[in-house]
Amino acid sequence: MSFNIALSGISVAQTDLDTTANNVANVGTVGFKESRAEFESVYASSLFTNNATKVGDGASVSSVAQQFHQGSLKFTQNPLDLAITGSGFFATAGGLEESDLSYTRAGAFKLDNQNYIVDNDGNYLQAFPVNADGTSSSVSLSTTGAIAIPETAGTPVQTSEINMTLNLPSGEEELDPANFDPDDPETYTGSTSVTIYDSLGGSHIASTYYIKPENATYSGTSNWVSFVEVDGVPVDPTDGTTSIAGTYGVDDDGDGAVDAVQKTASYTDADGNTHNGVVLSFNSIGGYSGSSPATLTYESLGIDGANVLDASADGDQSFTINYDDPTQFDSSFEVTSLEQDGLTVGRLTGVEIADDGLVQASYSNGTSEALARVAIVRFRNEQGLTQSGSTWTASQTSGDPIAGEADSGSFGSINSAALEQSNVNLTTELVDLITAQRNFQANSRALEINNTLQQTILQIR
Repeated sequence: MSFNIALSGISVAQTDLDTTANNVANVGTVGFKESRAEFESVYASSLFTNNATKVGDGASVSSVAQQFHQGSLKFTQNPLDLAITGSGFFATAGGLEESDLSYTRAGAFKLDNQNYIVDNDGNYLQAFPVNADGTSSSVSLSTTGAIAIPETAGTPVQTSEINMTLNLPSGEEELDPANFDPDDPETYTGSTSVTIYDSLGGSHIASTYYIKPENATYSGTSNWVSFVEVDGVPVDPTDGTTSIAGTYGVDDDGDGAVDAVQKTASYTDADGNTHNGVVLSFNSIGGYSGSSPATLTYESLGIDGANVLDASADGDQSFTINYDDPTQFDSSFEVTSLEQDGLTVGRLTGVEIADDGLVQASYSNGTSEALARVAIVRFRNEQGLTQSGSTWTASQTSGDPIAGEADSGSFGSINSAALEQSNVNLTTELVDLITAQRNFQANSRALEINNTLQQTILQIR
């Protein structure tokens, strides 16, 4: 009997050594959770056994239990490296159509050749679908799917509005709008430009020029003339802008009164074509005299057969310029805001993952798109999970997986550009290794003594 007891002691000591050695071997494994060998005494008895004198039958391994306490974080430069602080696991699937999920704390993810987020084994990281504003539309595991990062952002949006705020200097030299030449800076007071887009996402330069007209009579308002070009082609205001386009009063004879003949805000180009501008009027305190914003509508970019747009683009594209509270102060020409509402096709420039798991892609056209929300899964009994390599699968002992959003309720938060390191304490493991070795030696000694006693008995004559 003592021979078998010593053998059981050697067996459990060997398991303890193996468990500790495995912990030490995985001290550098991302997301690894240390294991602990747990033992129990073997005690067999029957109705005919005297329990008062029963010694016991040795020891056995009751469980090799993993310890799921938090590992320290190691920060990286890769936004797809993810670490969970707190409770929960990442969910992964072996294929795009597979519903069998495995769970992991190892967040070393990357993009595959199809731009899906995968782990080192090619398993697809699972996420909840989201609405356009980034809110989750479902937090059920049955609705999760792989995360695909699009390389381009949507379809182009042609420019329909340009919004601008500027100051026109009241003390500038007066010029004759009829002599306007966009290639001669001496013929205008100031100019600015902005990139606009056609229906195909092609870019074009819209330029606006401003002239303080000479001999313009002040009768409660001061006037400025503005001309517009797109890619060097003049663009005239439409009929809907006649209320602020056309003519302005002048004082040609110098008597301080508005002459009977009004002057037209127009010029003639080198080809003999006449192009109209618009008139902006300001009051005595430098504010715009009309309603703000001043909305100026310009005709389609395909006018006069000019080669402004690509042949396959929308030739009827027109746009408006909204002057939001323009001013005429005694200061320099200044544009304080300038933006337009068109978009070209965006190319992927970066991926960001928030603490709540929201995955957003950024594109070169300045837009960002909410793609999905990384799913977090927890279990009532983590130690009941079945381990398979660096991942775990659910079992009856662990309970059913409970899915939810990161950083909410009892679910941990997600750290992007970080990895959870192994939770193995190397110092503790080395001490345990020595202890397991001593236990193995002690049981080996007991086995040796038992062997000696049996040989002594066999040699009795």
